Amino acid sequence: MARLEEILGHLDELLDPGAFEDYGPNGLQVPGSEEVTVLATGVSAHRELFERAASERAQLVLCHHGLFWHSQPRTLTPALKSRLEVLFQGEMALAAYHLPLDAHPEVGNNALICSALGLERGEPFGRHRGRPIGFVGRSEEGLLFGELRERCARAFGREPFAWPFGPELVHSMGVVSGGGASSLGEAAALGLDAFLTGEPAEYAMADARESGVHFLAGGHYATETFGVRRLGELLAERFDVEHRFIDVPNPV
Repeated sequence: MARLEEILGHLDELLDPGAFEDYGPNGLQVPGSEEVTVLATGVSAHRELFERAASERAQLVLCHHGLFWHSQPRTLTPALKSRLEVLFQGEMALAAYHLPLDAHPEVGNNALICSALGLERGEPFGRHRGRPIGFVGRSEEGLLFGELRERCARAFGREPFAWPFGPELVHSMGVVSGGGASSLGEAAALGLDAFLTGEPAEYAMADARESGVHFLAGGHYATETFGVRRLGELLAERFDVEHRFIDVPNPV
């Protein structure tokens, strides 16, 4: 058993959320039980995740995408009410870390994607609101593009969407998980061979073709399972709690 405040304090120290200008609040979003024996992790905060966490008797749910976003209405919608009801009934706390969990050099989505693809994590990449949240993955010997696609399919559990406009042998790739298509231009400016994100964007086809850069999209959800799952594993070890990663796949 661990105290909720101790877990949150450790997460804040590890991820440094105050250093990011994010789309929504990081850290504790909904209070719950002050003691934690079971931790549930998942990508996005919604009712199915909460219901399954409750069935696991979790006291804390840790997500990448939280409930609250600056662009959304400041009133409770019926959907948000139903989500909160599940949390309240289960006495479960909810915490979320968004950009800090993309950017972390050890437990972040993008660093872990580089590792999963067998690439050396290089310099920070993908500037967002003044600070990078991704990394350049490098291969000194180079990877055939076909092999890179196969590695992506294994890592993400799905065949990646691809616009194959770069060189056959890939030595460098910018990696920004989720909805990071806007960083394609940065990859081109740096002379990288490829760029990987979660979702494609309409304008990216022409930009990739005219820049001679491969564009790969592994899925917004699929590229953002890495960090929160790893956080859960580390917290379980550090605080002697049980961890359940709850997979609720999204085709996007």
